[in-house]
Amino acid sequence: MEARAYLRYARISPRKVQIVLDLIRNKPVNVAMAILKNTPKAASEPVAKLLKSAVANAENNMSMDPSKLYVAKCFVSPGPILKRIRPRAQGRAFRILKRTSHVTMVLKEKE
Repeated sequence: MEARAYLRYARISPRKVQIVLDLIRNKPVNVAMAILKNTPKAASEPVAKLLKSAVANAENNMSMDPSKLYVAKCFVSPGPILKRIRPRAQGRAFRILKRTSHVTMVLKEKE
């Protein structure tokens, strides 16, 4: 049995989110939350919020014990890219890619 939570269209690059997700993969929920609280990365705040949501889903929808939960899977995939243009010298245009992320988190209970 597993509980899932999704974070869609997060306005942060998938590469930056991946670094934070690698820190908490296969860790118990309370340890993962402590790691996220003390990690000075931009992605750690939305990922912590997603972890809380996944724990709430596990507790309320799947009636799992929150003290036995651990982060079984967490991965990020790229979302749509917002394309913007920045003016450059001699009338040229420079493209800026504002990337978005879709983050998925799966929690399971330890046997």
